[in-house]
Amino acid sequence: MASSGYTCVPDSPAEKRRLLSSKSGYGSQDVLGCTGLADPQFRGQPRDEDEEEEALRRKLKYFFMSPCDKYHAKGRKPFKLGLQLLKIIIVTVQLVLFGLSNQMVVTFKEENTAAFKHLFLKGYQDNRPQAVHTQSELYSRIGFVVEQYMALPQIALGRYAYVKGVGVDGSALSLCQRYFKTGAIDPVNDTFDIDPHVVTDCVGLDPTADSPVTRNGDYKNFTLQFYKLINVTVDFQLKAINIQTIINNEIPDCYTFAITIAFDNKAHSGQIKILLQNQASIKECKDTNVSGHAESYAREFFDVVVATVCLLSLLLCGRSILRGILLQREYVQFFKHKLERKVSWGDRMEFINGWYILLVISDVFTIVGSFIKIGIESKTLSSYDVCGILLGTSTLLVWVGVIRYFSFFQKYNILIVTLRAAFPNVIRFCCCVAVIYLGYCFCGWIVLGPYHAKVVGL
Repeated sequence: MASSGYTCVPDSPAEKRRLLSSKSGYGSQDVLGCTGLADPQFRGQPRDEDEEEEALRRKLKYFFMSPCDKYHAKGRKPFKLGLQLLKIIIVTVQLVLFGLSNQMVVTFKEENTAAFKHLFLKGYQDNRPQAVHTQSELYSRIGFVVEQYMALPQIALGRYAYVKGVGVDGSALSLCQRYFKTGAIDPVNDTFDIDPHVVTDCVGLDPTADSPVTRNGDYKNFTLQFYKLINVTVDFQLKAINIQTIINNEIPDCYTFAITIAFDNKAHSGQIKILLQNQASIKECKDTNVSGHAESYAREFFDVVVATVCLLSLLLCGRSILRGILLQREYVQFFKHKLERKVSWGDRMEFINGWYILLVISDVFTIVGSFIKIGIESKTLSSYDVCGILLGTSTLLVWVGVIRYFSFFQKYNILIVTLRAAFPNVIRFCCCVAVIYLGYCFCGWIVLGPYHAKVVGL
């Protein structure tokens, strides 16, 4: 990244008057007097070429000045610098506000998942693997899930509602077993006959009293094919409302939990593992009535302000990058036609300010994240994870960009220049360490990996 190590401050009244003089040319019409254009081979050239050289020098000098030096040289107010400082504040505030809302969403999902495990898994204990080892235990666990589901309104502490029509044959709950089409296993003679095609048998259940009796009675006659069983799954959905968002003056979210309880027998090891998976989706609630709802519009207005400031920052940084590219072309053409010399890529990249690229990326992320956040607050979107990634990354880049302002001071600039010079060697060191680490990972995976779970269990 280009830093202000190239900054040159006018060291004499005559030099300052030349910077302040009007000259037709690029940008602010000033040049770099401390670049390599003061070469002896420039001497003795015609007057018009001397003027062209002087003009280019002044442009370069002004281009590589810091905002503070530009202010001292021409009295130009550092508007872009002030805008970046303002952006740091409002972007951080926006991230904090979103973080509080996102924290409640994540907490609500996790607490409901924990509640479902205690409701539907018989004998569930936190952080303990669930498994059965006998046929009677498996039937008992499946029956427990169904009975708890039927009695959910009477036993659950949370306010849940059934979702109908999502199971097989339009039912609310699906009980399915999957097994091999043919699975004849004879350990006595060390023989087996397996057809790997999977067969799925399902029955549907409804929790309401008006459901067909025959349908709800089928699960008690549900016979499992243990000798070729792959897994048994119980699938259903529940609705809930997260009213704790009212604390932050936000409209409550309406959730739909898609719950799958799986009894996994793929290993056929005599142990069937029990897993509960919960996929939560958020959608807009209908006919909401919350006092103080008008305060949520203030959040949306603040997000619009943040997006507007970032858009202005994006335009200003983009303009600076474009000016750097144009000045680079002029610099290269001057060396090519006047001096018949080529400019190295390292010198060319000095015109591309990496800090501006960093700010442009941050602005794009913030603008997109702000509009997603507005959609979340208006309950038309539920992409909390995507919004969190965009706003979090943009805030990180904004704060990293603060390092650029430290480079305006000589002592900090020396440190930054040192880090730039050491960066290639640091990358080489990381590559060497990565090779050793990957070798250890592959070796450890095959040597220690199979025994890891048993060691933890002890």
